Amino acid sequence: MIESARRSECEEIQVAPLGEPGDNPERSENPDRSAEQAELFAEKRWLKILAGYRQPRAGRSAFELVVTVVPFALFWATAWAAVHYSFWPGLILVLPAAAFLLRLFMIQHDCGHGSFFARRRVDDWVGRTIGILTLTPYDYWRRAHAEHHASAGNLDERGVGDIETLTIAEYSALSRWGRLGYRLYRHPIVMFGIGPAWLFLFKQRLPFGMMRSGALPWVSTMATNLAIALVAALLIWAVGIVPFLLVHLPTVLLAGAAGVWLFYVQHQFEETHWSKKPDWQFQHAALHGASHYDLPPVLRWITGNIGIHHVHHLSSRVPYYRLPEVLRDHPELADMGRITLMESLRCVKLVLWDEQTKRLVSFRDAARLAAAR
Repeated sequence: MIESARRSECEEIQVAPLGEPGDNPERSENPDRSAEQAELFAEKRWLKILAGYRQPRAGRSAFELVVTVVPFALFWATAWAAVHYSFWPGLILVLPAAAFLLRLFMIQHDCGHGSFFARRRVDDWVGRTIGILTLTPYDYWRRAHAEHHASAGNLDERGVGDIETLTIAEYSALSRWGRLGYRLYRHPIVMFGIGPAWLFLFKQRLPFGMMRSGALPWVSTMATNLAIALVAALLIWAVGIVPFLLVHLPTVLLAGAAGVWLFYVQHQFEETHWSKKPDWQFQHAALHGASHYDLPPVLRWITGNIGIHHVHHLSSRVPYYRLPEVLRDHPELADMGRITLMESLRCVKLVLWDEQTKRLVSFRDAARLAAAR
């Protein structure tokens, strides 16, 4: 599985040359099979097209890093000054501080794909350094995220780097306590409140599940934990423990909740894609199993264009600041899986995959469908 994830991360996917036998839909005598071949053929072509956007611009990458780190530090320091001088309304500055911390995570995310500077050593050390601020051990997260990219939308390979999603049949087969546990897990308070706090403050401190990935995830995580402790101790010494907690804790939790929301809505929408092998195909799952979260311009910038998620999943080596170029040059991609900010709010109730209708449904819809069958 890890090797598969690494291949996906590096995009070592063999794309058949245009016109290769077996990819020409006109050769098939079965109309349904012909349509499937035509769609797969078109999706494979996108890999070649997107390869032209994979080269980052070193100057632009450095600029993106500076215009994210500096505002984050300024907002954090100003929020602390507000606490220091008892100007409590100034704590509202943790909101923009959290926004820029979220943007730092998006840079860390690109580093994990080797797409920010396209120099693995530089990307890795930038990602590891940012991980101290985001409380996210870089090498541990990079391995898990690579598995997510390698298996997104695959019903046979769920569980690593994903939001847990059950089919209606799997949910119905659970015990009463199992169904209650799944309902609690999918509740918005748990998913976007308790969940991010657990993930960023506790779960990511120990990389359980990476035993077979060698020593690097563990070494990186322990080194990140030590660096976090040293930086926190230094800041507590400089500003005091109460101001530090009043500023940094809500900043981290708000950024974490926003990050989990983005990850959630990018795959948990009604017309997403899930399937089992041999029907599962990487290209199809990337284009149709990830959304185009069409956010307002300011939010698009803060989130590092991560809403153009279907393109990112198809070609993760495209730097985030070049994703809008793809939609500009190929507007046909803009309507694929497109959801607006208001439409995304309705995705929270979609919790179970219906294998018959091929869509995510709510608990209420699942019960109605089960009764009708």
